[in-house]
Amino acid sequence: MIKTMHQTLFIVLDGIDGSGTSTHCNLLAGFLSLKGLKTFLTQEPSSSEIGKLLRKYLKDERIPASTDALLFAADRVLHYKTEIKKKLEDGYIVISDRYIESSIAYQSNQSDEITIEWVENLNLFAGEPDLTIILDIDPKISLSRKHQEFLEKFEDTSLLDKVRRVYLTRAEKLGYPIINTNNIIELVQTEIQKIVINKLKEKGFFIKN
Repeated sequence: MIKTMHQTLFIVLDGIDGSGTSTHCNLLAGFLSLKGLKTFLTQEPSSSEIGKLLRKYLKDERIPASTDALLFAADRVLHYKTEIKKKLEDGYIVISDRYIESSIAYQSNQSDEITIEWVENLNLFAGEPDLTIILDIDPKISLSRKHQEFLEKFEDTSLLDKVRRVYLTRAEKLGYPIINTNNIIELVQTEIQKIVINKLKEKGFFIKN
């Protein structure tokens, strides 16, 4: 995978549906902007035509898991090459709501034919984040936060239990910070900010108080 440049930071918040990735990405972007840092917020699926197709397919039970995985990888590589990489080159801190770990956790649990290794290989041309933070929550709590009419095909408790286990296993293996989001939003966000500030300092950023 392609490494990002010095004096930039590519941050990903990931986790099961309802874990709060969108909320905390937005809060983190606002926090860093107040610190005087150039910040770019993005998400997956992206706003590309592939991403729009994916959003439609996420509600369609007939679409095979392998098709989901291929489309997510195609969208991600395009997203990285045409959007994320350019912002990093321009000196922005990029925050993405979901990235490769989502595909690994979800698609590897959709079908016995799909392995983590296959999903990783599909994403070889997507740039590697500098920091991935896993937001963890009990699936029963996460689904209670969502309106039933807006649920996607991945969103049932039994599947999310399996997806959660992959996230946690991968986080332990790869050293990703894990933050439990059962707590109130302000406390969770404070934990995220501490981890990000420490990473920024490691990369040589000046952080104003």
